[in-house]
Amino acid sequence: MALELKRNPLRRTLQNAGRLKTIVSVFAKHGFSNVAERIKLGRFLIERFIGTDMERYSAPQRVRMAFEELGPTFVKLGQVLATRPDLVPTEYLEEFSQLHDRVQPLPFDTIKEILKIEYGQRCDEIFESIDPNVLGSASIAQVHKARLKTGDDVVIKIQRPGIIKTIDDDLNVLYMLAELLHKYVPETRPFSPIAIVDEFFKTLELETDFIVEANNIRRFQQNFKNDSAVVIPKVYLDLTTERILVLEFLKGIPLSQETSLQQSGVNKEEVVKKALQIYLKMVFTDGLFHGDLHAGNFFIYPDNRIGLVDFGVVGRLNSRTQTVVASQLLALAKEDYERLAYEYVDLAPFTDQVNVDLFAKELRELIAPYYGLTLKNVNMGRLLMSSSSIATRHGLAVPTELMMFFKSLVAIEGLGRKINPQFEPLAIAIEFSSEMIKKQIDPTKMASDMSQIFRESRHLINSLPRQFSMLIRKANSPQHAFKLNLQNMDELKRSLENSFSLLFLGIVTASLIISASMIAQHTTQDPIHQMPILSLILYSMAGVLGLVGFYHYIRKP
Repeated sequence: MALELKRNPLRRTLQNAGRLKTIVSVFAKHGFSNVAERIKLGRFLIERFIGTDMERYSAPQRVRMAFEELGPTFVKLGQVLATRPDLVPTEYLEEFSQLHDRVQPLPFDTIKEILKIEYGQRCDEIFESIDPNVLGSASIAQVHKARLKTGDDVVIKIQRPGIIKTIDDDLNVLYMLAELLHKYVPETRPFSPIAIVDEFFKTLELETDFIVEANNIRRFQQNFKNDSAVVIPKVYLDLTTERILVLEFLKGIPLSQETSLQQSGVNKEEVVKKALQIYLKMVFTDGLFHGDLHAGNFFIYPDNRIGLVDFGVVGRLNSRTQTVVASQLLALAKEDYERLAYEYVDLAPFTDQVNVDLFAKELRELIAPYYGLTLKNVNMGRLLMSSSSIATRHGLAVPTELMMFFKSLVAIEGLGRKINPQFEPLAIAIEFSSEMIKKQIDPTKMASDMSQIFRESRHLINSLPRQFSMLIRKANSPQHAFKLNLQNMDELKRSLENSFSLLFLGIVTASLIISASMIAQHTTQDPIHQMPILSLILYSMAGVLGLVGFYHYIRKP
């Protein structure tokens, strides 16, 4: 069962009224009843909360507490927002980073029922044994160790029953709240609440489908098939469904356990260098990287091999973004603030509102205090995430994949320093970045690029006569109408109307003066001293119209 956003606001309201009431009440309890009133949801406040925790806790703390109380979907939302300094103020980032899945494990009998539902009568033929002790329990799924009838040791990732409906209901309520915030609370518009929910929906849609995760694992296996130092668990595709994922059990020790670095034969420097090389290969060579590299997903073997698990969240970079990432790291190392600014401008959707000089100046103010420090003291991931906040303030929309890269960079730096405090990630990253930039001017790469340009140009040239013919036929069609859309059309229309009015007034005034002069000249020999009455009237009218025209001219906007 896939997640589904119901775009019809009335349908969302009717189907999720109960959950909406709960969400509004929880936020009101934590001191946000005024927001409910502003977005026209005051009718859902059954009781007015008095003596809330507004005085004891800050607003970010109260939002975090509300998220924790509202359950898995909101905890996940907070975790996603914690990685978006371009959208969320710093004080909220710090609170959201404290959100963790604290979920009571499901009873083992429930787990067995889920397996029977998914596999039917085959269940007893597949598993020789399943360990009732939980390896891990999170909001979406929990993990158990098992043994197949074939003798293979595996882990089973089982999705919690009803979690899809819970997330689905919450997402639809969140979407409605985002629309109301956008409509009634103008100060939230720069943070794009609707876009945030859209992005969150896409993240959860992939994370709740275990077939997608299985395919991610298969791709990582392919990418590292020639590297014996990297262990990617085997995925049992024939046993995997949308709700069940069966993987090889890794015998390494996760970095989250202190004993992982105390194993005989483990060389910390070798492990940390290899870990960064694996990560940079993902980013710069494969364009597919692990998006959730915390210590629990990072396994260490006695022979310094590295195992990776949990591929529900992955990042993807196209060649253009890979080049931008490499250039940003080099600009960061060389303190080339203008180059760093232009990399953001080039990658973001087009806007002509950016003052690049001011943007570069603010980047300099951010990075300059770190000048002169050794590379091991520079947290490049944090700096890049902070720079994205500056980019957003200057009207640039930072792409999601770039923010995911920054987040993963922060994670890999944290892992590296956990293994070896003297770890200098920037030095190795700069080396990789330099190599990638060099490849851009490699003759073979340039020949490949030119070949692609030629292929695309040939297609364009071949299609031009057909497109031109269609354009002519369309223009000659009796039903064809040429449409022109201009910005500020009302202002242009008003200016033209004023101009034509003044022109008409000028023509009439000139006609009156000419007529009066002709009458005066033909009726008397001395038109100056013996002015005819009709000429005087016409001159007077011309004078009045002239004054009217002059008045309208000086008062026009």
